[in-house]
Amino acid sequence: MAATPSQHTESMTSGAPARSILKFAVPLILGYLLQQMYLIIDAAIVGRWIGVGALAAVGASSSIMFLIMGFCNGACAGFAIPVAQAFGAGDHHKMRCYVSNAGRIAVVLALVATLLSCLFCEKILQLVNTPADVFHDAYVFLFLQFCTIPFTIAYNLYSGQIRALGNSKEPFYFLIASSFLNILLDVVFILLLGMGVEGAGIATFLSQAFASWLCRRFIRRRLTVLVPKGDERAFNNRKISILLNNGVPMGLQFSITAVGIIMLQSANNALGTVYVASFTAAIRIKYLFTCVLENIGVAMATYCGQNIGARRLDRVRTGVRDAMGIMMVYFVLTVAVIYPFADEMMMLFVNGGEQEVIANAAQLMRISNWFYPALGVLVILRYSIQGLGYSNLSMMSGVMEMIARCGVSLWLVPAWAWLGVCYADPVAWMMADLFLAPAYLWLLKRLRKDHRIPSAA
Repeated sequence: MAATPSQHTESMTSGAPARSILKFAVPLILGYLLQQMYLIIDAAIVGRWIGVGALAAVGASSSIMFLIMGFCNGACAGFAIPVAQAFGAGDHHKMRCYVSNAGRIAVVLALVATLLSCLFCEKILQLVNTPADVFHDAYVFLFLQFCTIPFTIAYNLYSGQIRALGNSKEPFYFLIASSFLNILLDVVFILLLGMGVEGAGIATFLSQAFASWLCRRFIRRRLTVLVPKGDERAFNNRKISILLNNGVPMGLQFSITAVGIIMLQSANNALGTVYVASFTAAIRIKYLFTCVLENIGVAMATYCGQNIGARRLDRVRTGVRDAMGIMMVYFVLTVAVIYPFADEMMMLFVNGGEQEVIANAAQLMRISNWFYPALGVLVILRYSIQGLGYSNLSMMSGVMEMIARCGVSLWLVPAWAWLGVCYADPVAWMMADLFLAPAYLWLLKRLRKDHRIPSAA
């Protein structure tokens, strides 16, 4: 017998804010850690069993994937914000109307993004100065990644809606299943069948399809409060407009940020294959650590969305403060791990004889680590502003990041070479914070003046 919907939803509008944030964030963090561990294992299999050139081929297109998938995933996250606000307000009819219309937008987005990406795959790789010796493998891998776009959008849409109801556990379980499937398929396709980077791409395609199917099946069987019925399935122009007003700015925020990342990767690619491999190895490990901060931010989007829907601005302020404290505790832990062991971490990807790759990658990891508090402030404030329904405002932080990375690519990398690449992210994070901190304070002041939202409990 199916469980009642209340067993799979949780309100974040009461109780200790820090507890609510952690309870929601921990499954998110574990899920993304697992996902990043898969990416590390994937890169390790490619780098150690195929070669440094293949590792560079996989990494040469990472910024491109961030540009395209960042927009799609950001848009899906934005579509979940009205769902969270309606759930916080207790209006389930409106919530299901948003779910229905978000599905329509997602179908169009998937078709357009997949078609355009596959058509221009080769031109894109040329644009980012992909080294000639890895161009073919990079093209094959990137094309297969583009083919997964519909499934990735489906997973992010469904999982975002599940999380909007305060449930971050089931998406975590689905990530576990799909990640283990991905690793298993990597072993079969790459190690047993010798398919090279094609095997890595096909494994990702199949595992993403599996994850999206699991989410849809869960909603249909266990979380029927999200399933539209009757007139809730109807096209609603106003709901479409609200969804786009939340989703498009969030998608553009990631894409705008990715423009700077692409320029940085293009500048780094021009340094040569060794530096492409160094960047790929460092980024894999860096994401393993920074995804914790990112998912504290993701938790804040749902937390703030539900609480602004329930008209609890007091809990928004307290939640942001508590999230900052959680972030600083985590930062101290990362320093204790990254600073002494960065070199050893890089040896997951390449043989010990590749000393230049190891040294470069470890240097990037250590430099970035000292600036994790800047990243923590960025994601907490950015996602909180998004959850409050002001995605256009948070998008401007992406513009600041883009400007910073473009500046580093144009001036710092030519002057400092690899060292300039190492400082690109810290400079971008600090530039975004210079915008987000005053923007958040201004927004709180504005919301306090809104008579619909009380400033105290």
